[in-house]
Amino acid sequence: MSNPTGCFEPHRHEPFDDGWEPTNPEPPPLRTTVTDDHARSVLTRNNSPDIPFDRSINPYRGCEHGCIYCFARASHAYLGMSAGLDFESRLFAKPDAPTLLRRELGRPRYVCKPIAMGTNTDPYQPVERERRVTRGILEVLLEYRHPVTIVTKSALVERDLDILVPMAGASLAHVTLSVTTLDRRLARRMEPRACAPVRRLQTVQKLVAAGVPAGVLIAPVIPGLTDVEIEAILAAAAHADARWADYALLRLPKGVDTLFEEWLEAEEALRSRRVLRLIRQTHHGRRNDAAFHRRQAGTDPFAQLIRRRFELATRRLGIPRDAPPLDVTQFRPRRVPPPQLSLFG
Repeated sequence: MSNPTGCFEPHRHEPFDDGWEPTNPEPPPLRTTVTDDHARSVLTRNNSPDIPFDRSINPYRGCEHGCIYCFARASHAYLGMSAGLDFESRLFAKPDAPTLLRRELGRPRYVCKPIAMGTNTDPYQPVERERRVTRGILEVLLEYRHPVTIVTKSALVERDLDILVPMAGASLAHVTLSVTTLDRRLARRMEPRACAPVRRLQTVQKLVAAGVPAGVLIAPVIPGLTDVEIEAILAAAAHADARWADYALLRLPKGVDTLFEEWLEAEEALRSRRVLRLIRQTHHGRRNDAAFHRRQAGTDPFAQLIRRRFELATRRLGIPRDAPPLDVTQFRPRRVPPPQLSLFG
């Protein structure tokens, strides 16, 4: 994994061998740093017509899982950092998120709709074990009886069953586990610090057994690399008692496209040309089609074949595509007064 300069930076830095350094030196050990991000707001709004939620919370910026295909890598460029190693090693945590959430939920004009977690970076990435920001957010949502949806690749979500079970019992929460491949070796190279795929499916089963509705998201489907596993993943999801399943096609925004191509050349050299050709084919000749309704599904015959295979497999297995609706009528707003200003400030 390289660490190219962020796409918004005025200067680009490239390594240069001047003959003084030893040949093929060992890279320095990668150390993860976590910086507190004292944001003013914690809810992110969107009005995208192809996304089933209009608000989300991301407790962290950057993600230790290090998934090479992650579209969220590009967001690190807004911080003046790289979508490469910076994204997975220079993290930002939002310790004030529970307090900020209380303030936002207590506003008189706030209208309750489900909050989505895990839409950009994983709320249960390894740093959550110590920081517990996600758990703090869930505690607030339980107190306010506010509905939440969670997408994760981590079994750490099981830690919060004491919160999720009562929320799910009141139709206030459900969880989706993202599965890209069942091939453990491919997953280790492609998602180096995420849970093994079989462990994610075990988490689905444990959540459902505990009374928390859980489903599987096949994301991303990588044409020419993982699309052959669609039926197998859905069969494994059905065996794990998944209550729904969905999928999303790979998309490679600027900054992520070059990293993914670099990874393909290093890890899947024999298939790289075909994979890149199919990615472009499914996105109108580009690596990323940002158009609504096309960006996650594609429109060419190969993308249509993927959709048809998914539909046939879910129908045969009896797995619905939609998660059950959550109840917004139980929301109990508690007005939080603004902080007292200092007289002598």
